[in-house]
Amino acid sequence: MTTVELIQTALGTVIDPELHKPLPELGMVESVNFDSGIAKICILLTIVGCPMKDRLHADITKALSGITEVKSVEINFGVMNEEQRNNVKKLIRGGREKFIPFAQPDSLTRVLGIASGKGGVGKSSVTVNLAVAAAARGLKVGILDADVYGHSIPRLMGILDKRPTAIDQTFIPVENFGVKVVSMEMFKPDRADPVAYRGPLLHRVLEQLLSDAYWGDLDLLLLDLPPGTGDIAISLGQLIPTSEIIVVTTPQIAAAEVAERAGRIAHQIKQPVIGVIENMSDSACTKCGEKISIFGSGGGEETARRLSDLVGADVPLLAKIPFNSLLREGGDEGMPIVLTSEAVMKSFNQILDQIIVRPKSLVGVRLNLKT
Repeated sequence: MTTVELIQTALGTVIDPELHKPLPELGMVESVNFDSGIAKICILLTIVGCPMKDRLHADITKALSGITEVKSVEINFGVMNEEQRNNVKKLIRGGREKFIPFAQPDSLTRVLGIASGKGGVGKSSVTVNLAVAAAARGLKVGILDADVYGHSIPRLMGILDKRPTAIDQTFIPVENFGVKVVSMEMFKPDRADPVAYRGPLLHRVLEQLLSDAYWGDLDLLLLDLPPGTGDIAISLGQLIPTSEIIVVTTPQIAAAEVAERAGRIAHQIKQPVIGVIENMSDSACTKCGEKISIFGSGGGEETARRLSDLVGADVPLLAKIPFNSLLREGGDEGMPIVLTSEAVMKSFNQILDQIIVRPKSLVGVRLNLKT
């Protein structure tokens, strides 16, 4: 092989950090030249000011370091024209126009809506820690912050003020801790701005967040749903009919009665309710070790019992997450507690052990395999 061919082969091993495809496949390698030990390469970025420019420079330099003939590397960055960007969009969408990938018959992504009857039960914290725990096990995971009015996922995930890279009308989710994240907050001019949308527009917003993002191949997509039984909860069932629901409650019986309603609306729109998580459960006193029930007890069992009676099948209590001040501190600092507490990680792994096993067979589902 000539040196130019060796360089081109090496470039084929460089993966775009956002689109997760080789640079030549994306049409990003415009030209390759070699003269007197110097490799001169022109790379086309999808947008001006691409945030991954430095990362690409380092990855390309590293890929070419194994070629003995190459003594130095000169990389010039350009920007794709509209036609080239359109080719990239077609490639990442599989040649199809804009669509919701998780609603397609051949989708293998498990879509779980994390729901609650009322606010303040720690639904967002559960979503974040469950996602990070799943990513730590090697799963490809995404979070859609569907709580349009009360979005808190960016802070909990440590990505405040991060903006997704946009390729025209397609955008790349922000990633941290191995989890891809999309939130309404990322698209506001100022994060303090309120969102004042009414019913029909909320449906459209959810549809756009699902279809305009390039999620890639996910094993698990978690949707942090707004509390209650409103527009977003109903829209999820319409947009992704195969989605499933996990209900979060606190140990308080009064909270359990409200949490049941989130399960009821899911059942009415034919979404399976696959389990209940009791958050803020009994915690141990730091001085004497005695269990303290700050928010009462029995709420998780009661919610699971009521929903089991409703659907006519077992809706298990997946886990009880103890009340822990470190959970709050980790959320404020953008460091999910599962990364710092083995005990909490064990609780979330217990949940994952129960939900990552599909209740239905994949027989008859078309797999995206190429030979």
